[in-house]
Amino acid sequence: MSRRVVCLRHGQTRWNVEQRFQGHSDIPLDVAGVAQAARAASLLAALGPTAIVSSDLQRAYDTGSALARLTGLGVQVDKDLRERGGGAWEGLTRAEIAAGWPTEYATWEAPGGEAVADVAERVSEAIRRWAAQLPDDGLLVVASHGAALRLGIARLLGLPEELWSALGGLANCSWSVLEEGRRGWRLLEHNAGTLPEPVISDDRPEAGNGG
Repeated sequence: MSRRVVCLRHGQTRWNVEQRFQGHSDIPLDVAGVAQAARAASLLAALGPTAIVSSDLQRAYDTGSALARLTGLGVQVDKDLRERGGGAWEGLTRAEIAAGWPTEYATWEAPGGEAVADVAERVSEAIRRWAAQLPDDGLLVVASHGAALRLGIARLLGLPEELWSALGGLANCSWSVLEEGRRGWRLLEHNAGTLPEPVISDDRPEAGNGG
């Protein structure tokens, strides 16, 4: 058996609904987000996870905790699983960002924010670090954020940066499944858990805002 990793995006927040860039801002789940986390937990618990690790931000930690309550596992915390830092854009809506920074908006590079390559590196290394602690047939659930997970997954798969945009975003409380094989990591499922729906995320302008 091979090690597997479930990359679970957090549930909905008020800022998701308002399409505000969340980044490192510590915004809690809203009522709908709590329900989403409970539903995802009921499905993922059936996989028999071995370990759960979360971003230190409340929206991700509470999402992971919903699964922990069903499985009896604890939730480990790793700051390296945080969302992409949004710099001057945090708390602003997509429309406000487009109006104030039209050039940066086109490339989705926030003033004072994190570069995508830096996010991809820290998130992928965090996933590798925690996955290395699993038994050979273990399953790790990583509760994190939309842009952070997409970039980390792309880096784990060894995709060149110019192809990272080919990997679509994650909806709230949807997940992707990775498996470690002899030749590295491969993607088994992506954005699973719901029927296709609009993705509201900090991840690129076409995906909206909200982390």
